Amino acid sequence: MHPQLLWELSAYLVMVHVFLLFFILFRSRYPRKKTYILAGIGIGILILINGIGVGIYGEVVGKWFLLTCTAPSLLLFLLLSRDRNFKFLFTFCLVDTVSLWITAVTLLADHYLGGGRYILLFVSRLLVFPLLEYIAYRFLRKPYAELQDSMAKGWGIFTGMTLLYYIILAILLYIPTSIVHRPKDVLLCVLILVLMVFNYATMFAALHGQILFYRRQQNERLLQEQKRSLEVQLENQQYIRKMKHDMRGHIVTLSGLFAAGKTEEAARYLHSMESEIEVFQRNYCANPYLNAVFSYYMPKFKEMDGSLRLDIRVGEEALPCMELCRILSNGLENAYDAVAELDRGQRQASVQMKYNRDYLILRIKNCCRKDLYVEKGSIPKTEKKGEGHGFGLTSIQEAAVRLGGEMLCYTEKGNFVLDVMIRNYQEVWL
Repeated sequence: MHPQLLWELSAYLVMVHVFLLFFILFRSRYPRKKTYILAGIGIGILILINGIGVGIYGEVVGKWFLLTCTAPSLLLFLLLSRDRNFKFLFTFCLVDTVSLWITAVTLLADHYLGGGRYILLFVSRLLVFPLLEYIAYRFLRKPYAELQDSMAKGWGIFTGMTLLYYIILAILLYIPTSIVHRPKDVLLCVLILVLMVFNYATMFAALHGQILFYRRQQNERLLQEQKRSLEVQLENQQYIRKMKHDMRGHIVTLSGLFAAGKTEEAARYLHSMESEIEVFQRNYCANPYLNAVFSYYMPKFKEMDGSLRLDIRVGEEALPCMELCRILSNGLENAYDAVAELDRGQRQASVQMKYNRDYLILRIKNCCRKDLYVEKGSIPKTEKKGEGHGFGLTSIQEAAVRLGGEMLCYTEKGNFVLDVMIRNYQEVWL
């Protein structure tokens, strides 16, 4: 095969695999099918334009690759990306830089080991890029998504370093001519390629430490939720034991009233007993799991002279009960803590659950301090001291995302509002 044809095929190969590698790490804001269609059209146009340029102008196109392919693909994926910040830019720059690193290594290897006939160049890229994509999909995709969820800051520094390496390599490889035609610059190029390996190894070690820290936080969060669940069960058992113990006294009292012929007093006494037991045994909704959560928090609000209003419009249909109970428990616990700091007349909270087309909407609203301000889209930090706090809203957000929905919290007219929207598709929950 003619060397020039091999070089052109290898250039096509690099472009295709760069986009494939990016797709593995990329998080789109659109459904998968729509993302594939839009990205496929855009990528196809870019590959066609750059492929024609390579066929006409050869290696000279490498000088303008930053403008003819990198910049347009950056804009394309920015429009498709869920992340519109340094997280996206780092992913984009990382994929381009790693691909450019492989391009440089295979180009130098072909020139000095393969005689410059582009056979080694083509074969090595044909093998290395699919291997890299397999490693990225099999081992890096999930941890990288986990890292993006757990790490809010620091992406700008990593992005700047990666972008700088990309610019250095792009200039060193193709300006003013290809690196293989500038023997004096080859040693500098090799040293930079080696330096990149050490720098990226250090960076990824730091990112791996961040993932481990995030997983420890998740484990602590789960332990806190398990602890809270056990505390709920323990309090319920203690309440039942107390009722059994008190029932003996009630029976003695009622027996004395009936023996004395005081039937009206006995009826009033029975009515007061019924009101007390009703708080614990009342059915707040048809779903037994959600009802258990409400049965736990309703007495807690009543004990501190607060009110918890319920507007539950769900029945016995299939629901993601485990995640919903997790959302409700965390949301009501936060509401309870918030109103407990207020005066008695302000200790009010409410829960609404209803369907809206394809979604189940859950809103928990409670009175809050006048100086509290939470902007829509942000998650307030906990003011509780000590370990084991500050996970409630994060747990709610994670549960909502797993159910194909989202969470939004904000302050409005003296109230803290927590809105959770989850998809109403049973196949997602079963």
